[in-house]
Amino acid sequence: MPTIKYRLHGRRPPPQPIQLAIPGWGGAQQPRADGSHEQPWHCTPFSESARYGVEVLYPFDQELRVTTSRGRVRLSADWGEPVDDDMMWPPFRPFGEDYYSYQISLDLEAPPGWAIRTEPHPRYYTDATNTTPLAVPALVRSEWWPMMFFCIFKAPPKGVTHVFRKGEPFLSLIALPAEPDLELQPMTEEEAAERELRARRLAASRDALAEGSRWLSSTNTVFDGAYRHLFRAAKARDPSR
Repeated sequence: MPTIKYRLHGRRPPPQPIQLAIPGWGGAQQPRADGSHEQPWHCTPFSESARYGVEVLYPFDQELRVTTSRGRVRLSADWGEPVDDDMMWPPFRPFGEDYYSYQISLDLEAPPGWAIRTEPHPRYYTDATNTTPLAVPALVRSEWWPMMFFCIFKAPPKGVTHVFRKGEPFLSLIALPAEPDLELQPMTEEEAAERELRARRLAASRDALAEGSRWLSSTNTVFDGAYRHLFRAAKARDPSR
């Protein structure tokens, strides 16, 4: 994996590996057992995705509440005096009618051939209160762009309030190849047949794979640990994955 270097301007906490908060936005500490309500952390693909990359925490004491009024974004916070004379203040500004910007004052340097992508923080997708800010994805080619980041957020719909609170994550960042050099092509008949055979074998052995881990949630949804068990087996065979 590439080494990503960072520098900060002002009194900002550094980015950190994403913490899947349990209890918290990752879900409650409910066991995988009959009668439990399904939680985000119960899903291995989501848990893996949620921890992929780093998160940025809101650094200010002032709580910021974002709403939409008369078709325009409204930013409400008691900012007071700037905490750093060299910092843009306030650090949030309207960006057109439906978006707003934040001067994050963070510079990330990825090695040649890599770029930095901003993403909504995964807690946005688990937040039943709909108060988590919605970051707009953007790809920054930091190899030749050494400027401090600013990021764009989408304003909430009417009647919804997005809230920034000190210490809460509001943005995730991932490093990925700068060029999307993907080639899509259909499988050959032989490749498709081999995949289908593997899928049928897996389906036939799913009960054995899930033995002792199948449970029925409070919403009558059936869960089993087949994927989770195979994931652990694959990692044990190849720890680099």
